[in-house]
Amino acid sequence: MKLYKIGALMLGLMVLSSCDKYLDLTPTGSQLVTTTQDFYELVAWPNRAYPINNFQYLVDDQWMRESHVIGVAKNINTINFLFDESEDRVNRITSSSMYNQAYKYIGQWNNIISLVDGSTGDEALKQLAKAEAKIFRAYDHFLLVNVYAKAYDPATAAQDGGICLMDKYDLEAVPTKSTVQQAYDFIQRDIEEAIPYLQETPTNVYHPSLAFAWAFKAKVHLFKREITQAKAAIEKAMSYQNELIDLVAYAKQGGPTVLPMPAANNPEIMSYMYINGYNEMNFGYNYLLSPELTSMFQKEDRRFTLFFNKTSTSLQDAGAGTSYYDMRFTNFFFPTVGIKTSELYLMLAECYTREDNYINAIETLNTLRKKRIEGDAAILSTPSTRKETMELVINERRKELPFGYHRFFDLKRLNTEPEYAKTLERKFPIVNKTVPQQTYRLAPNSRLYIIPFPLDVMERNPNIRPNTDEKTPF
Repeated sequence: MKLYKIGALMLGLMVLSSCDKYLDLTPTGSQLVTTTQDFYELVAWPNRAYPINNFQYLVDDQWMRESHVIGVAKNINTINFLFDESEDRVNRITSSSMYNQAYKYIGQWNNIISLVDGSTGDEALKQLAKAEAKIFRAYDHFLLVNVYAKAYDPATAAQDGGICLMDKYDLEAVPTKSTVQQAYDFIQRDIEEAIPYLQETPTNVYHPSLAFAWAFKAKVHLFKREITQAKAAIEKAMSYQNELIDLVAYAKQGGPTVLPMPAANNPEIMSYMYINGYNEMNFGYNYLLSPELTSMFQKEDRRFTLFFNKTSTSLQDAGAGTSYYDMRFTNFFFPTVGIKTSELYLMLAECYTREDNYINAIETLNTLRKKRIEGDAAILSTPSTRKETMELVINERRKELPFGYHRFFDLKRLNTEPEYAKTLERKFPIVNKTVPQQTYRLAPNSRLYIIPFPLDVMERNPNIRPNTDEKTPF
């Protein structure tokens, strides 16, 4: 089989809208991919994007302008925003960019893993290329299982429907659906096989580092409530990368408009991946923070004062109490999907909390907060119970990780534990007086948290059906 370079060695793997579709090789380039170095360079995919449009409003952190809801024909956004379980989602999600993109990337990782051993080059570089492809393959499956299936619950994961696992380059594959347990087993196996061969300092930022791999390993353990293993992995990740930006000092120096911090200069980034693309936060006004989240920021919190706007009325409803991200990506790069160092501190604080070590948990939170919040307002007092301490950890996660997948995944995983489960409440509208205000609620066990597979995927593969009780039209 001949493989060709496309542009800067971007392989032409066009995985269509289902994971049972074939991987088409498009020979539009002119240079053959034959060496191990070629395959290694194929791991670097600079603009990987994972759209959130099928579920971004199923959280308490995001908001919609009233004119985008009132008088508008029902669509997946309004259904999610108003927590409407009575509406048909299956027929509205006819396709999914997130699903297509994730499996396209998985196709590339599988191609590298399957074919690099037959290339000409150094054996150590072959092992490195395979390891890097495996850690990215695991990450893509992690995103998919947490969108399209139930959150991992130790009591039910072996029975809960999962996703299709693509573990090899196979043009004839018509995969079946795994369980959630099988998906996590696959993810963890890839991580464990990859870590021994990864580098502390890769060739460039688009190759995965050891710090990212250990941080990702920690996150998977945390989602499974394997606290001892999660904590050990966090400490390992922090031994490679743990720097936090001092936003308090940064603000005093003039902040992003005076001292830009583009992507290459942001020391907190552990992986480069996006919702839509590297410049997505130029369009941050499309991601309104809810009145609830906006109100949670203290006036001394530089995470808010440096980057968010709550006074402009041209891009949000005046009087609604919302806010939006208001900083060009060239002035400050804000990662939305991957992992950054501040999440390590938040995960570590959660591990301490679950071990009932509240003093260390709050010390860890305060270490982060002192880099974000000016003065005494940064210091939290230590609660006396696990639930109170956990609430502080969760609130800090919301303020530190407001975009992308973070809150959606957190709600799903925490809703499997009664002591942390939350019924979301949304009063809407706030400003418009011509429409009666109602309170909309989303129960912790709502099926809305499990996104149906795209309709075009299910049409092509009878093995794939929603992980809810929703019906397909065929």
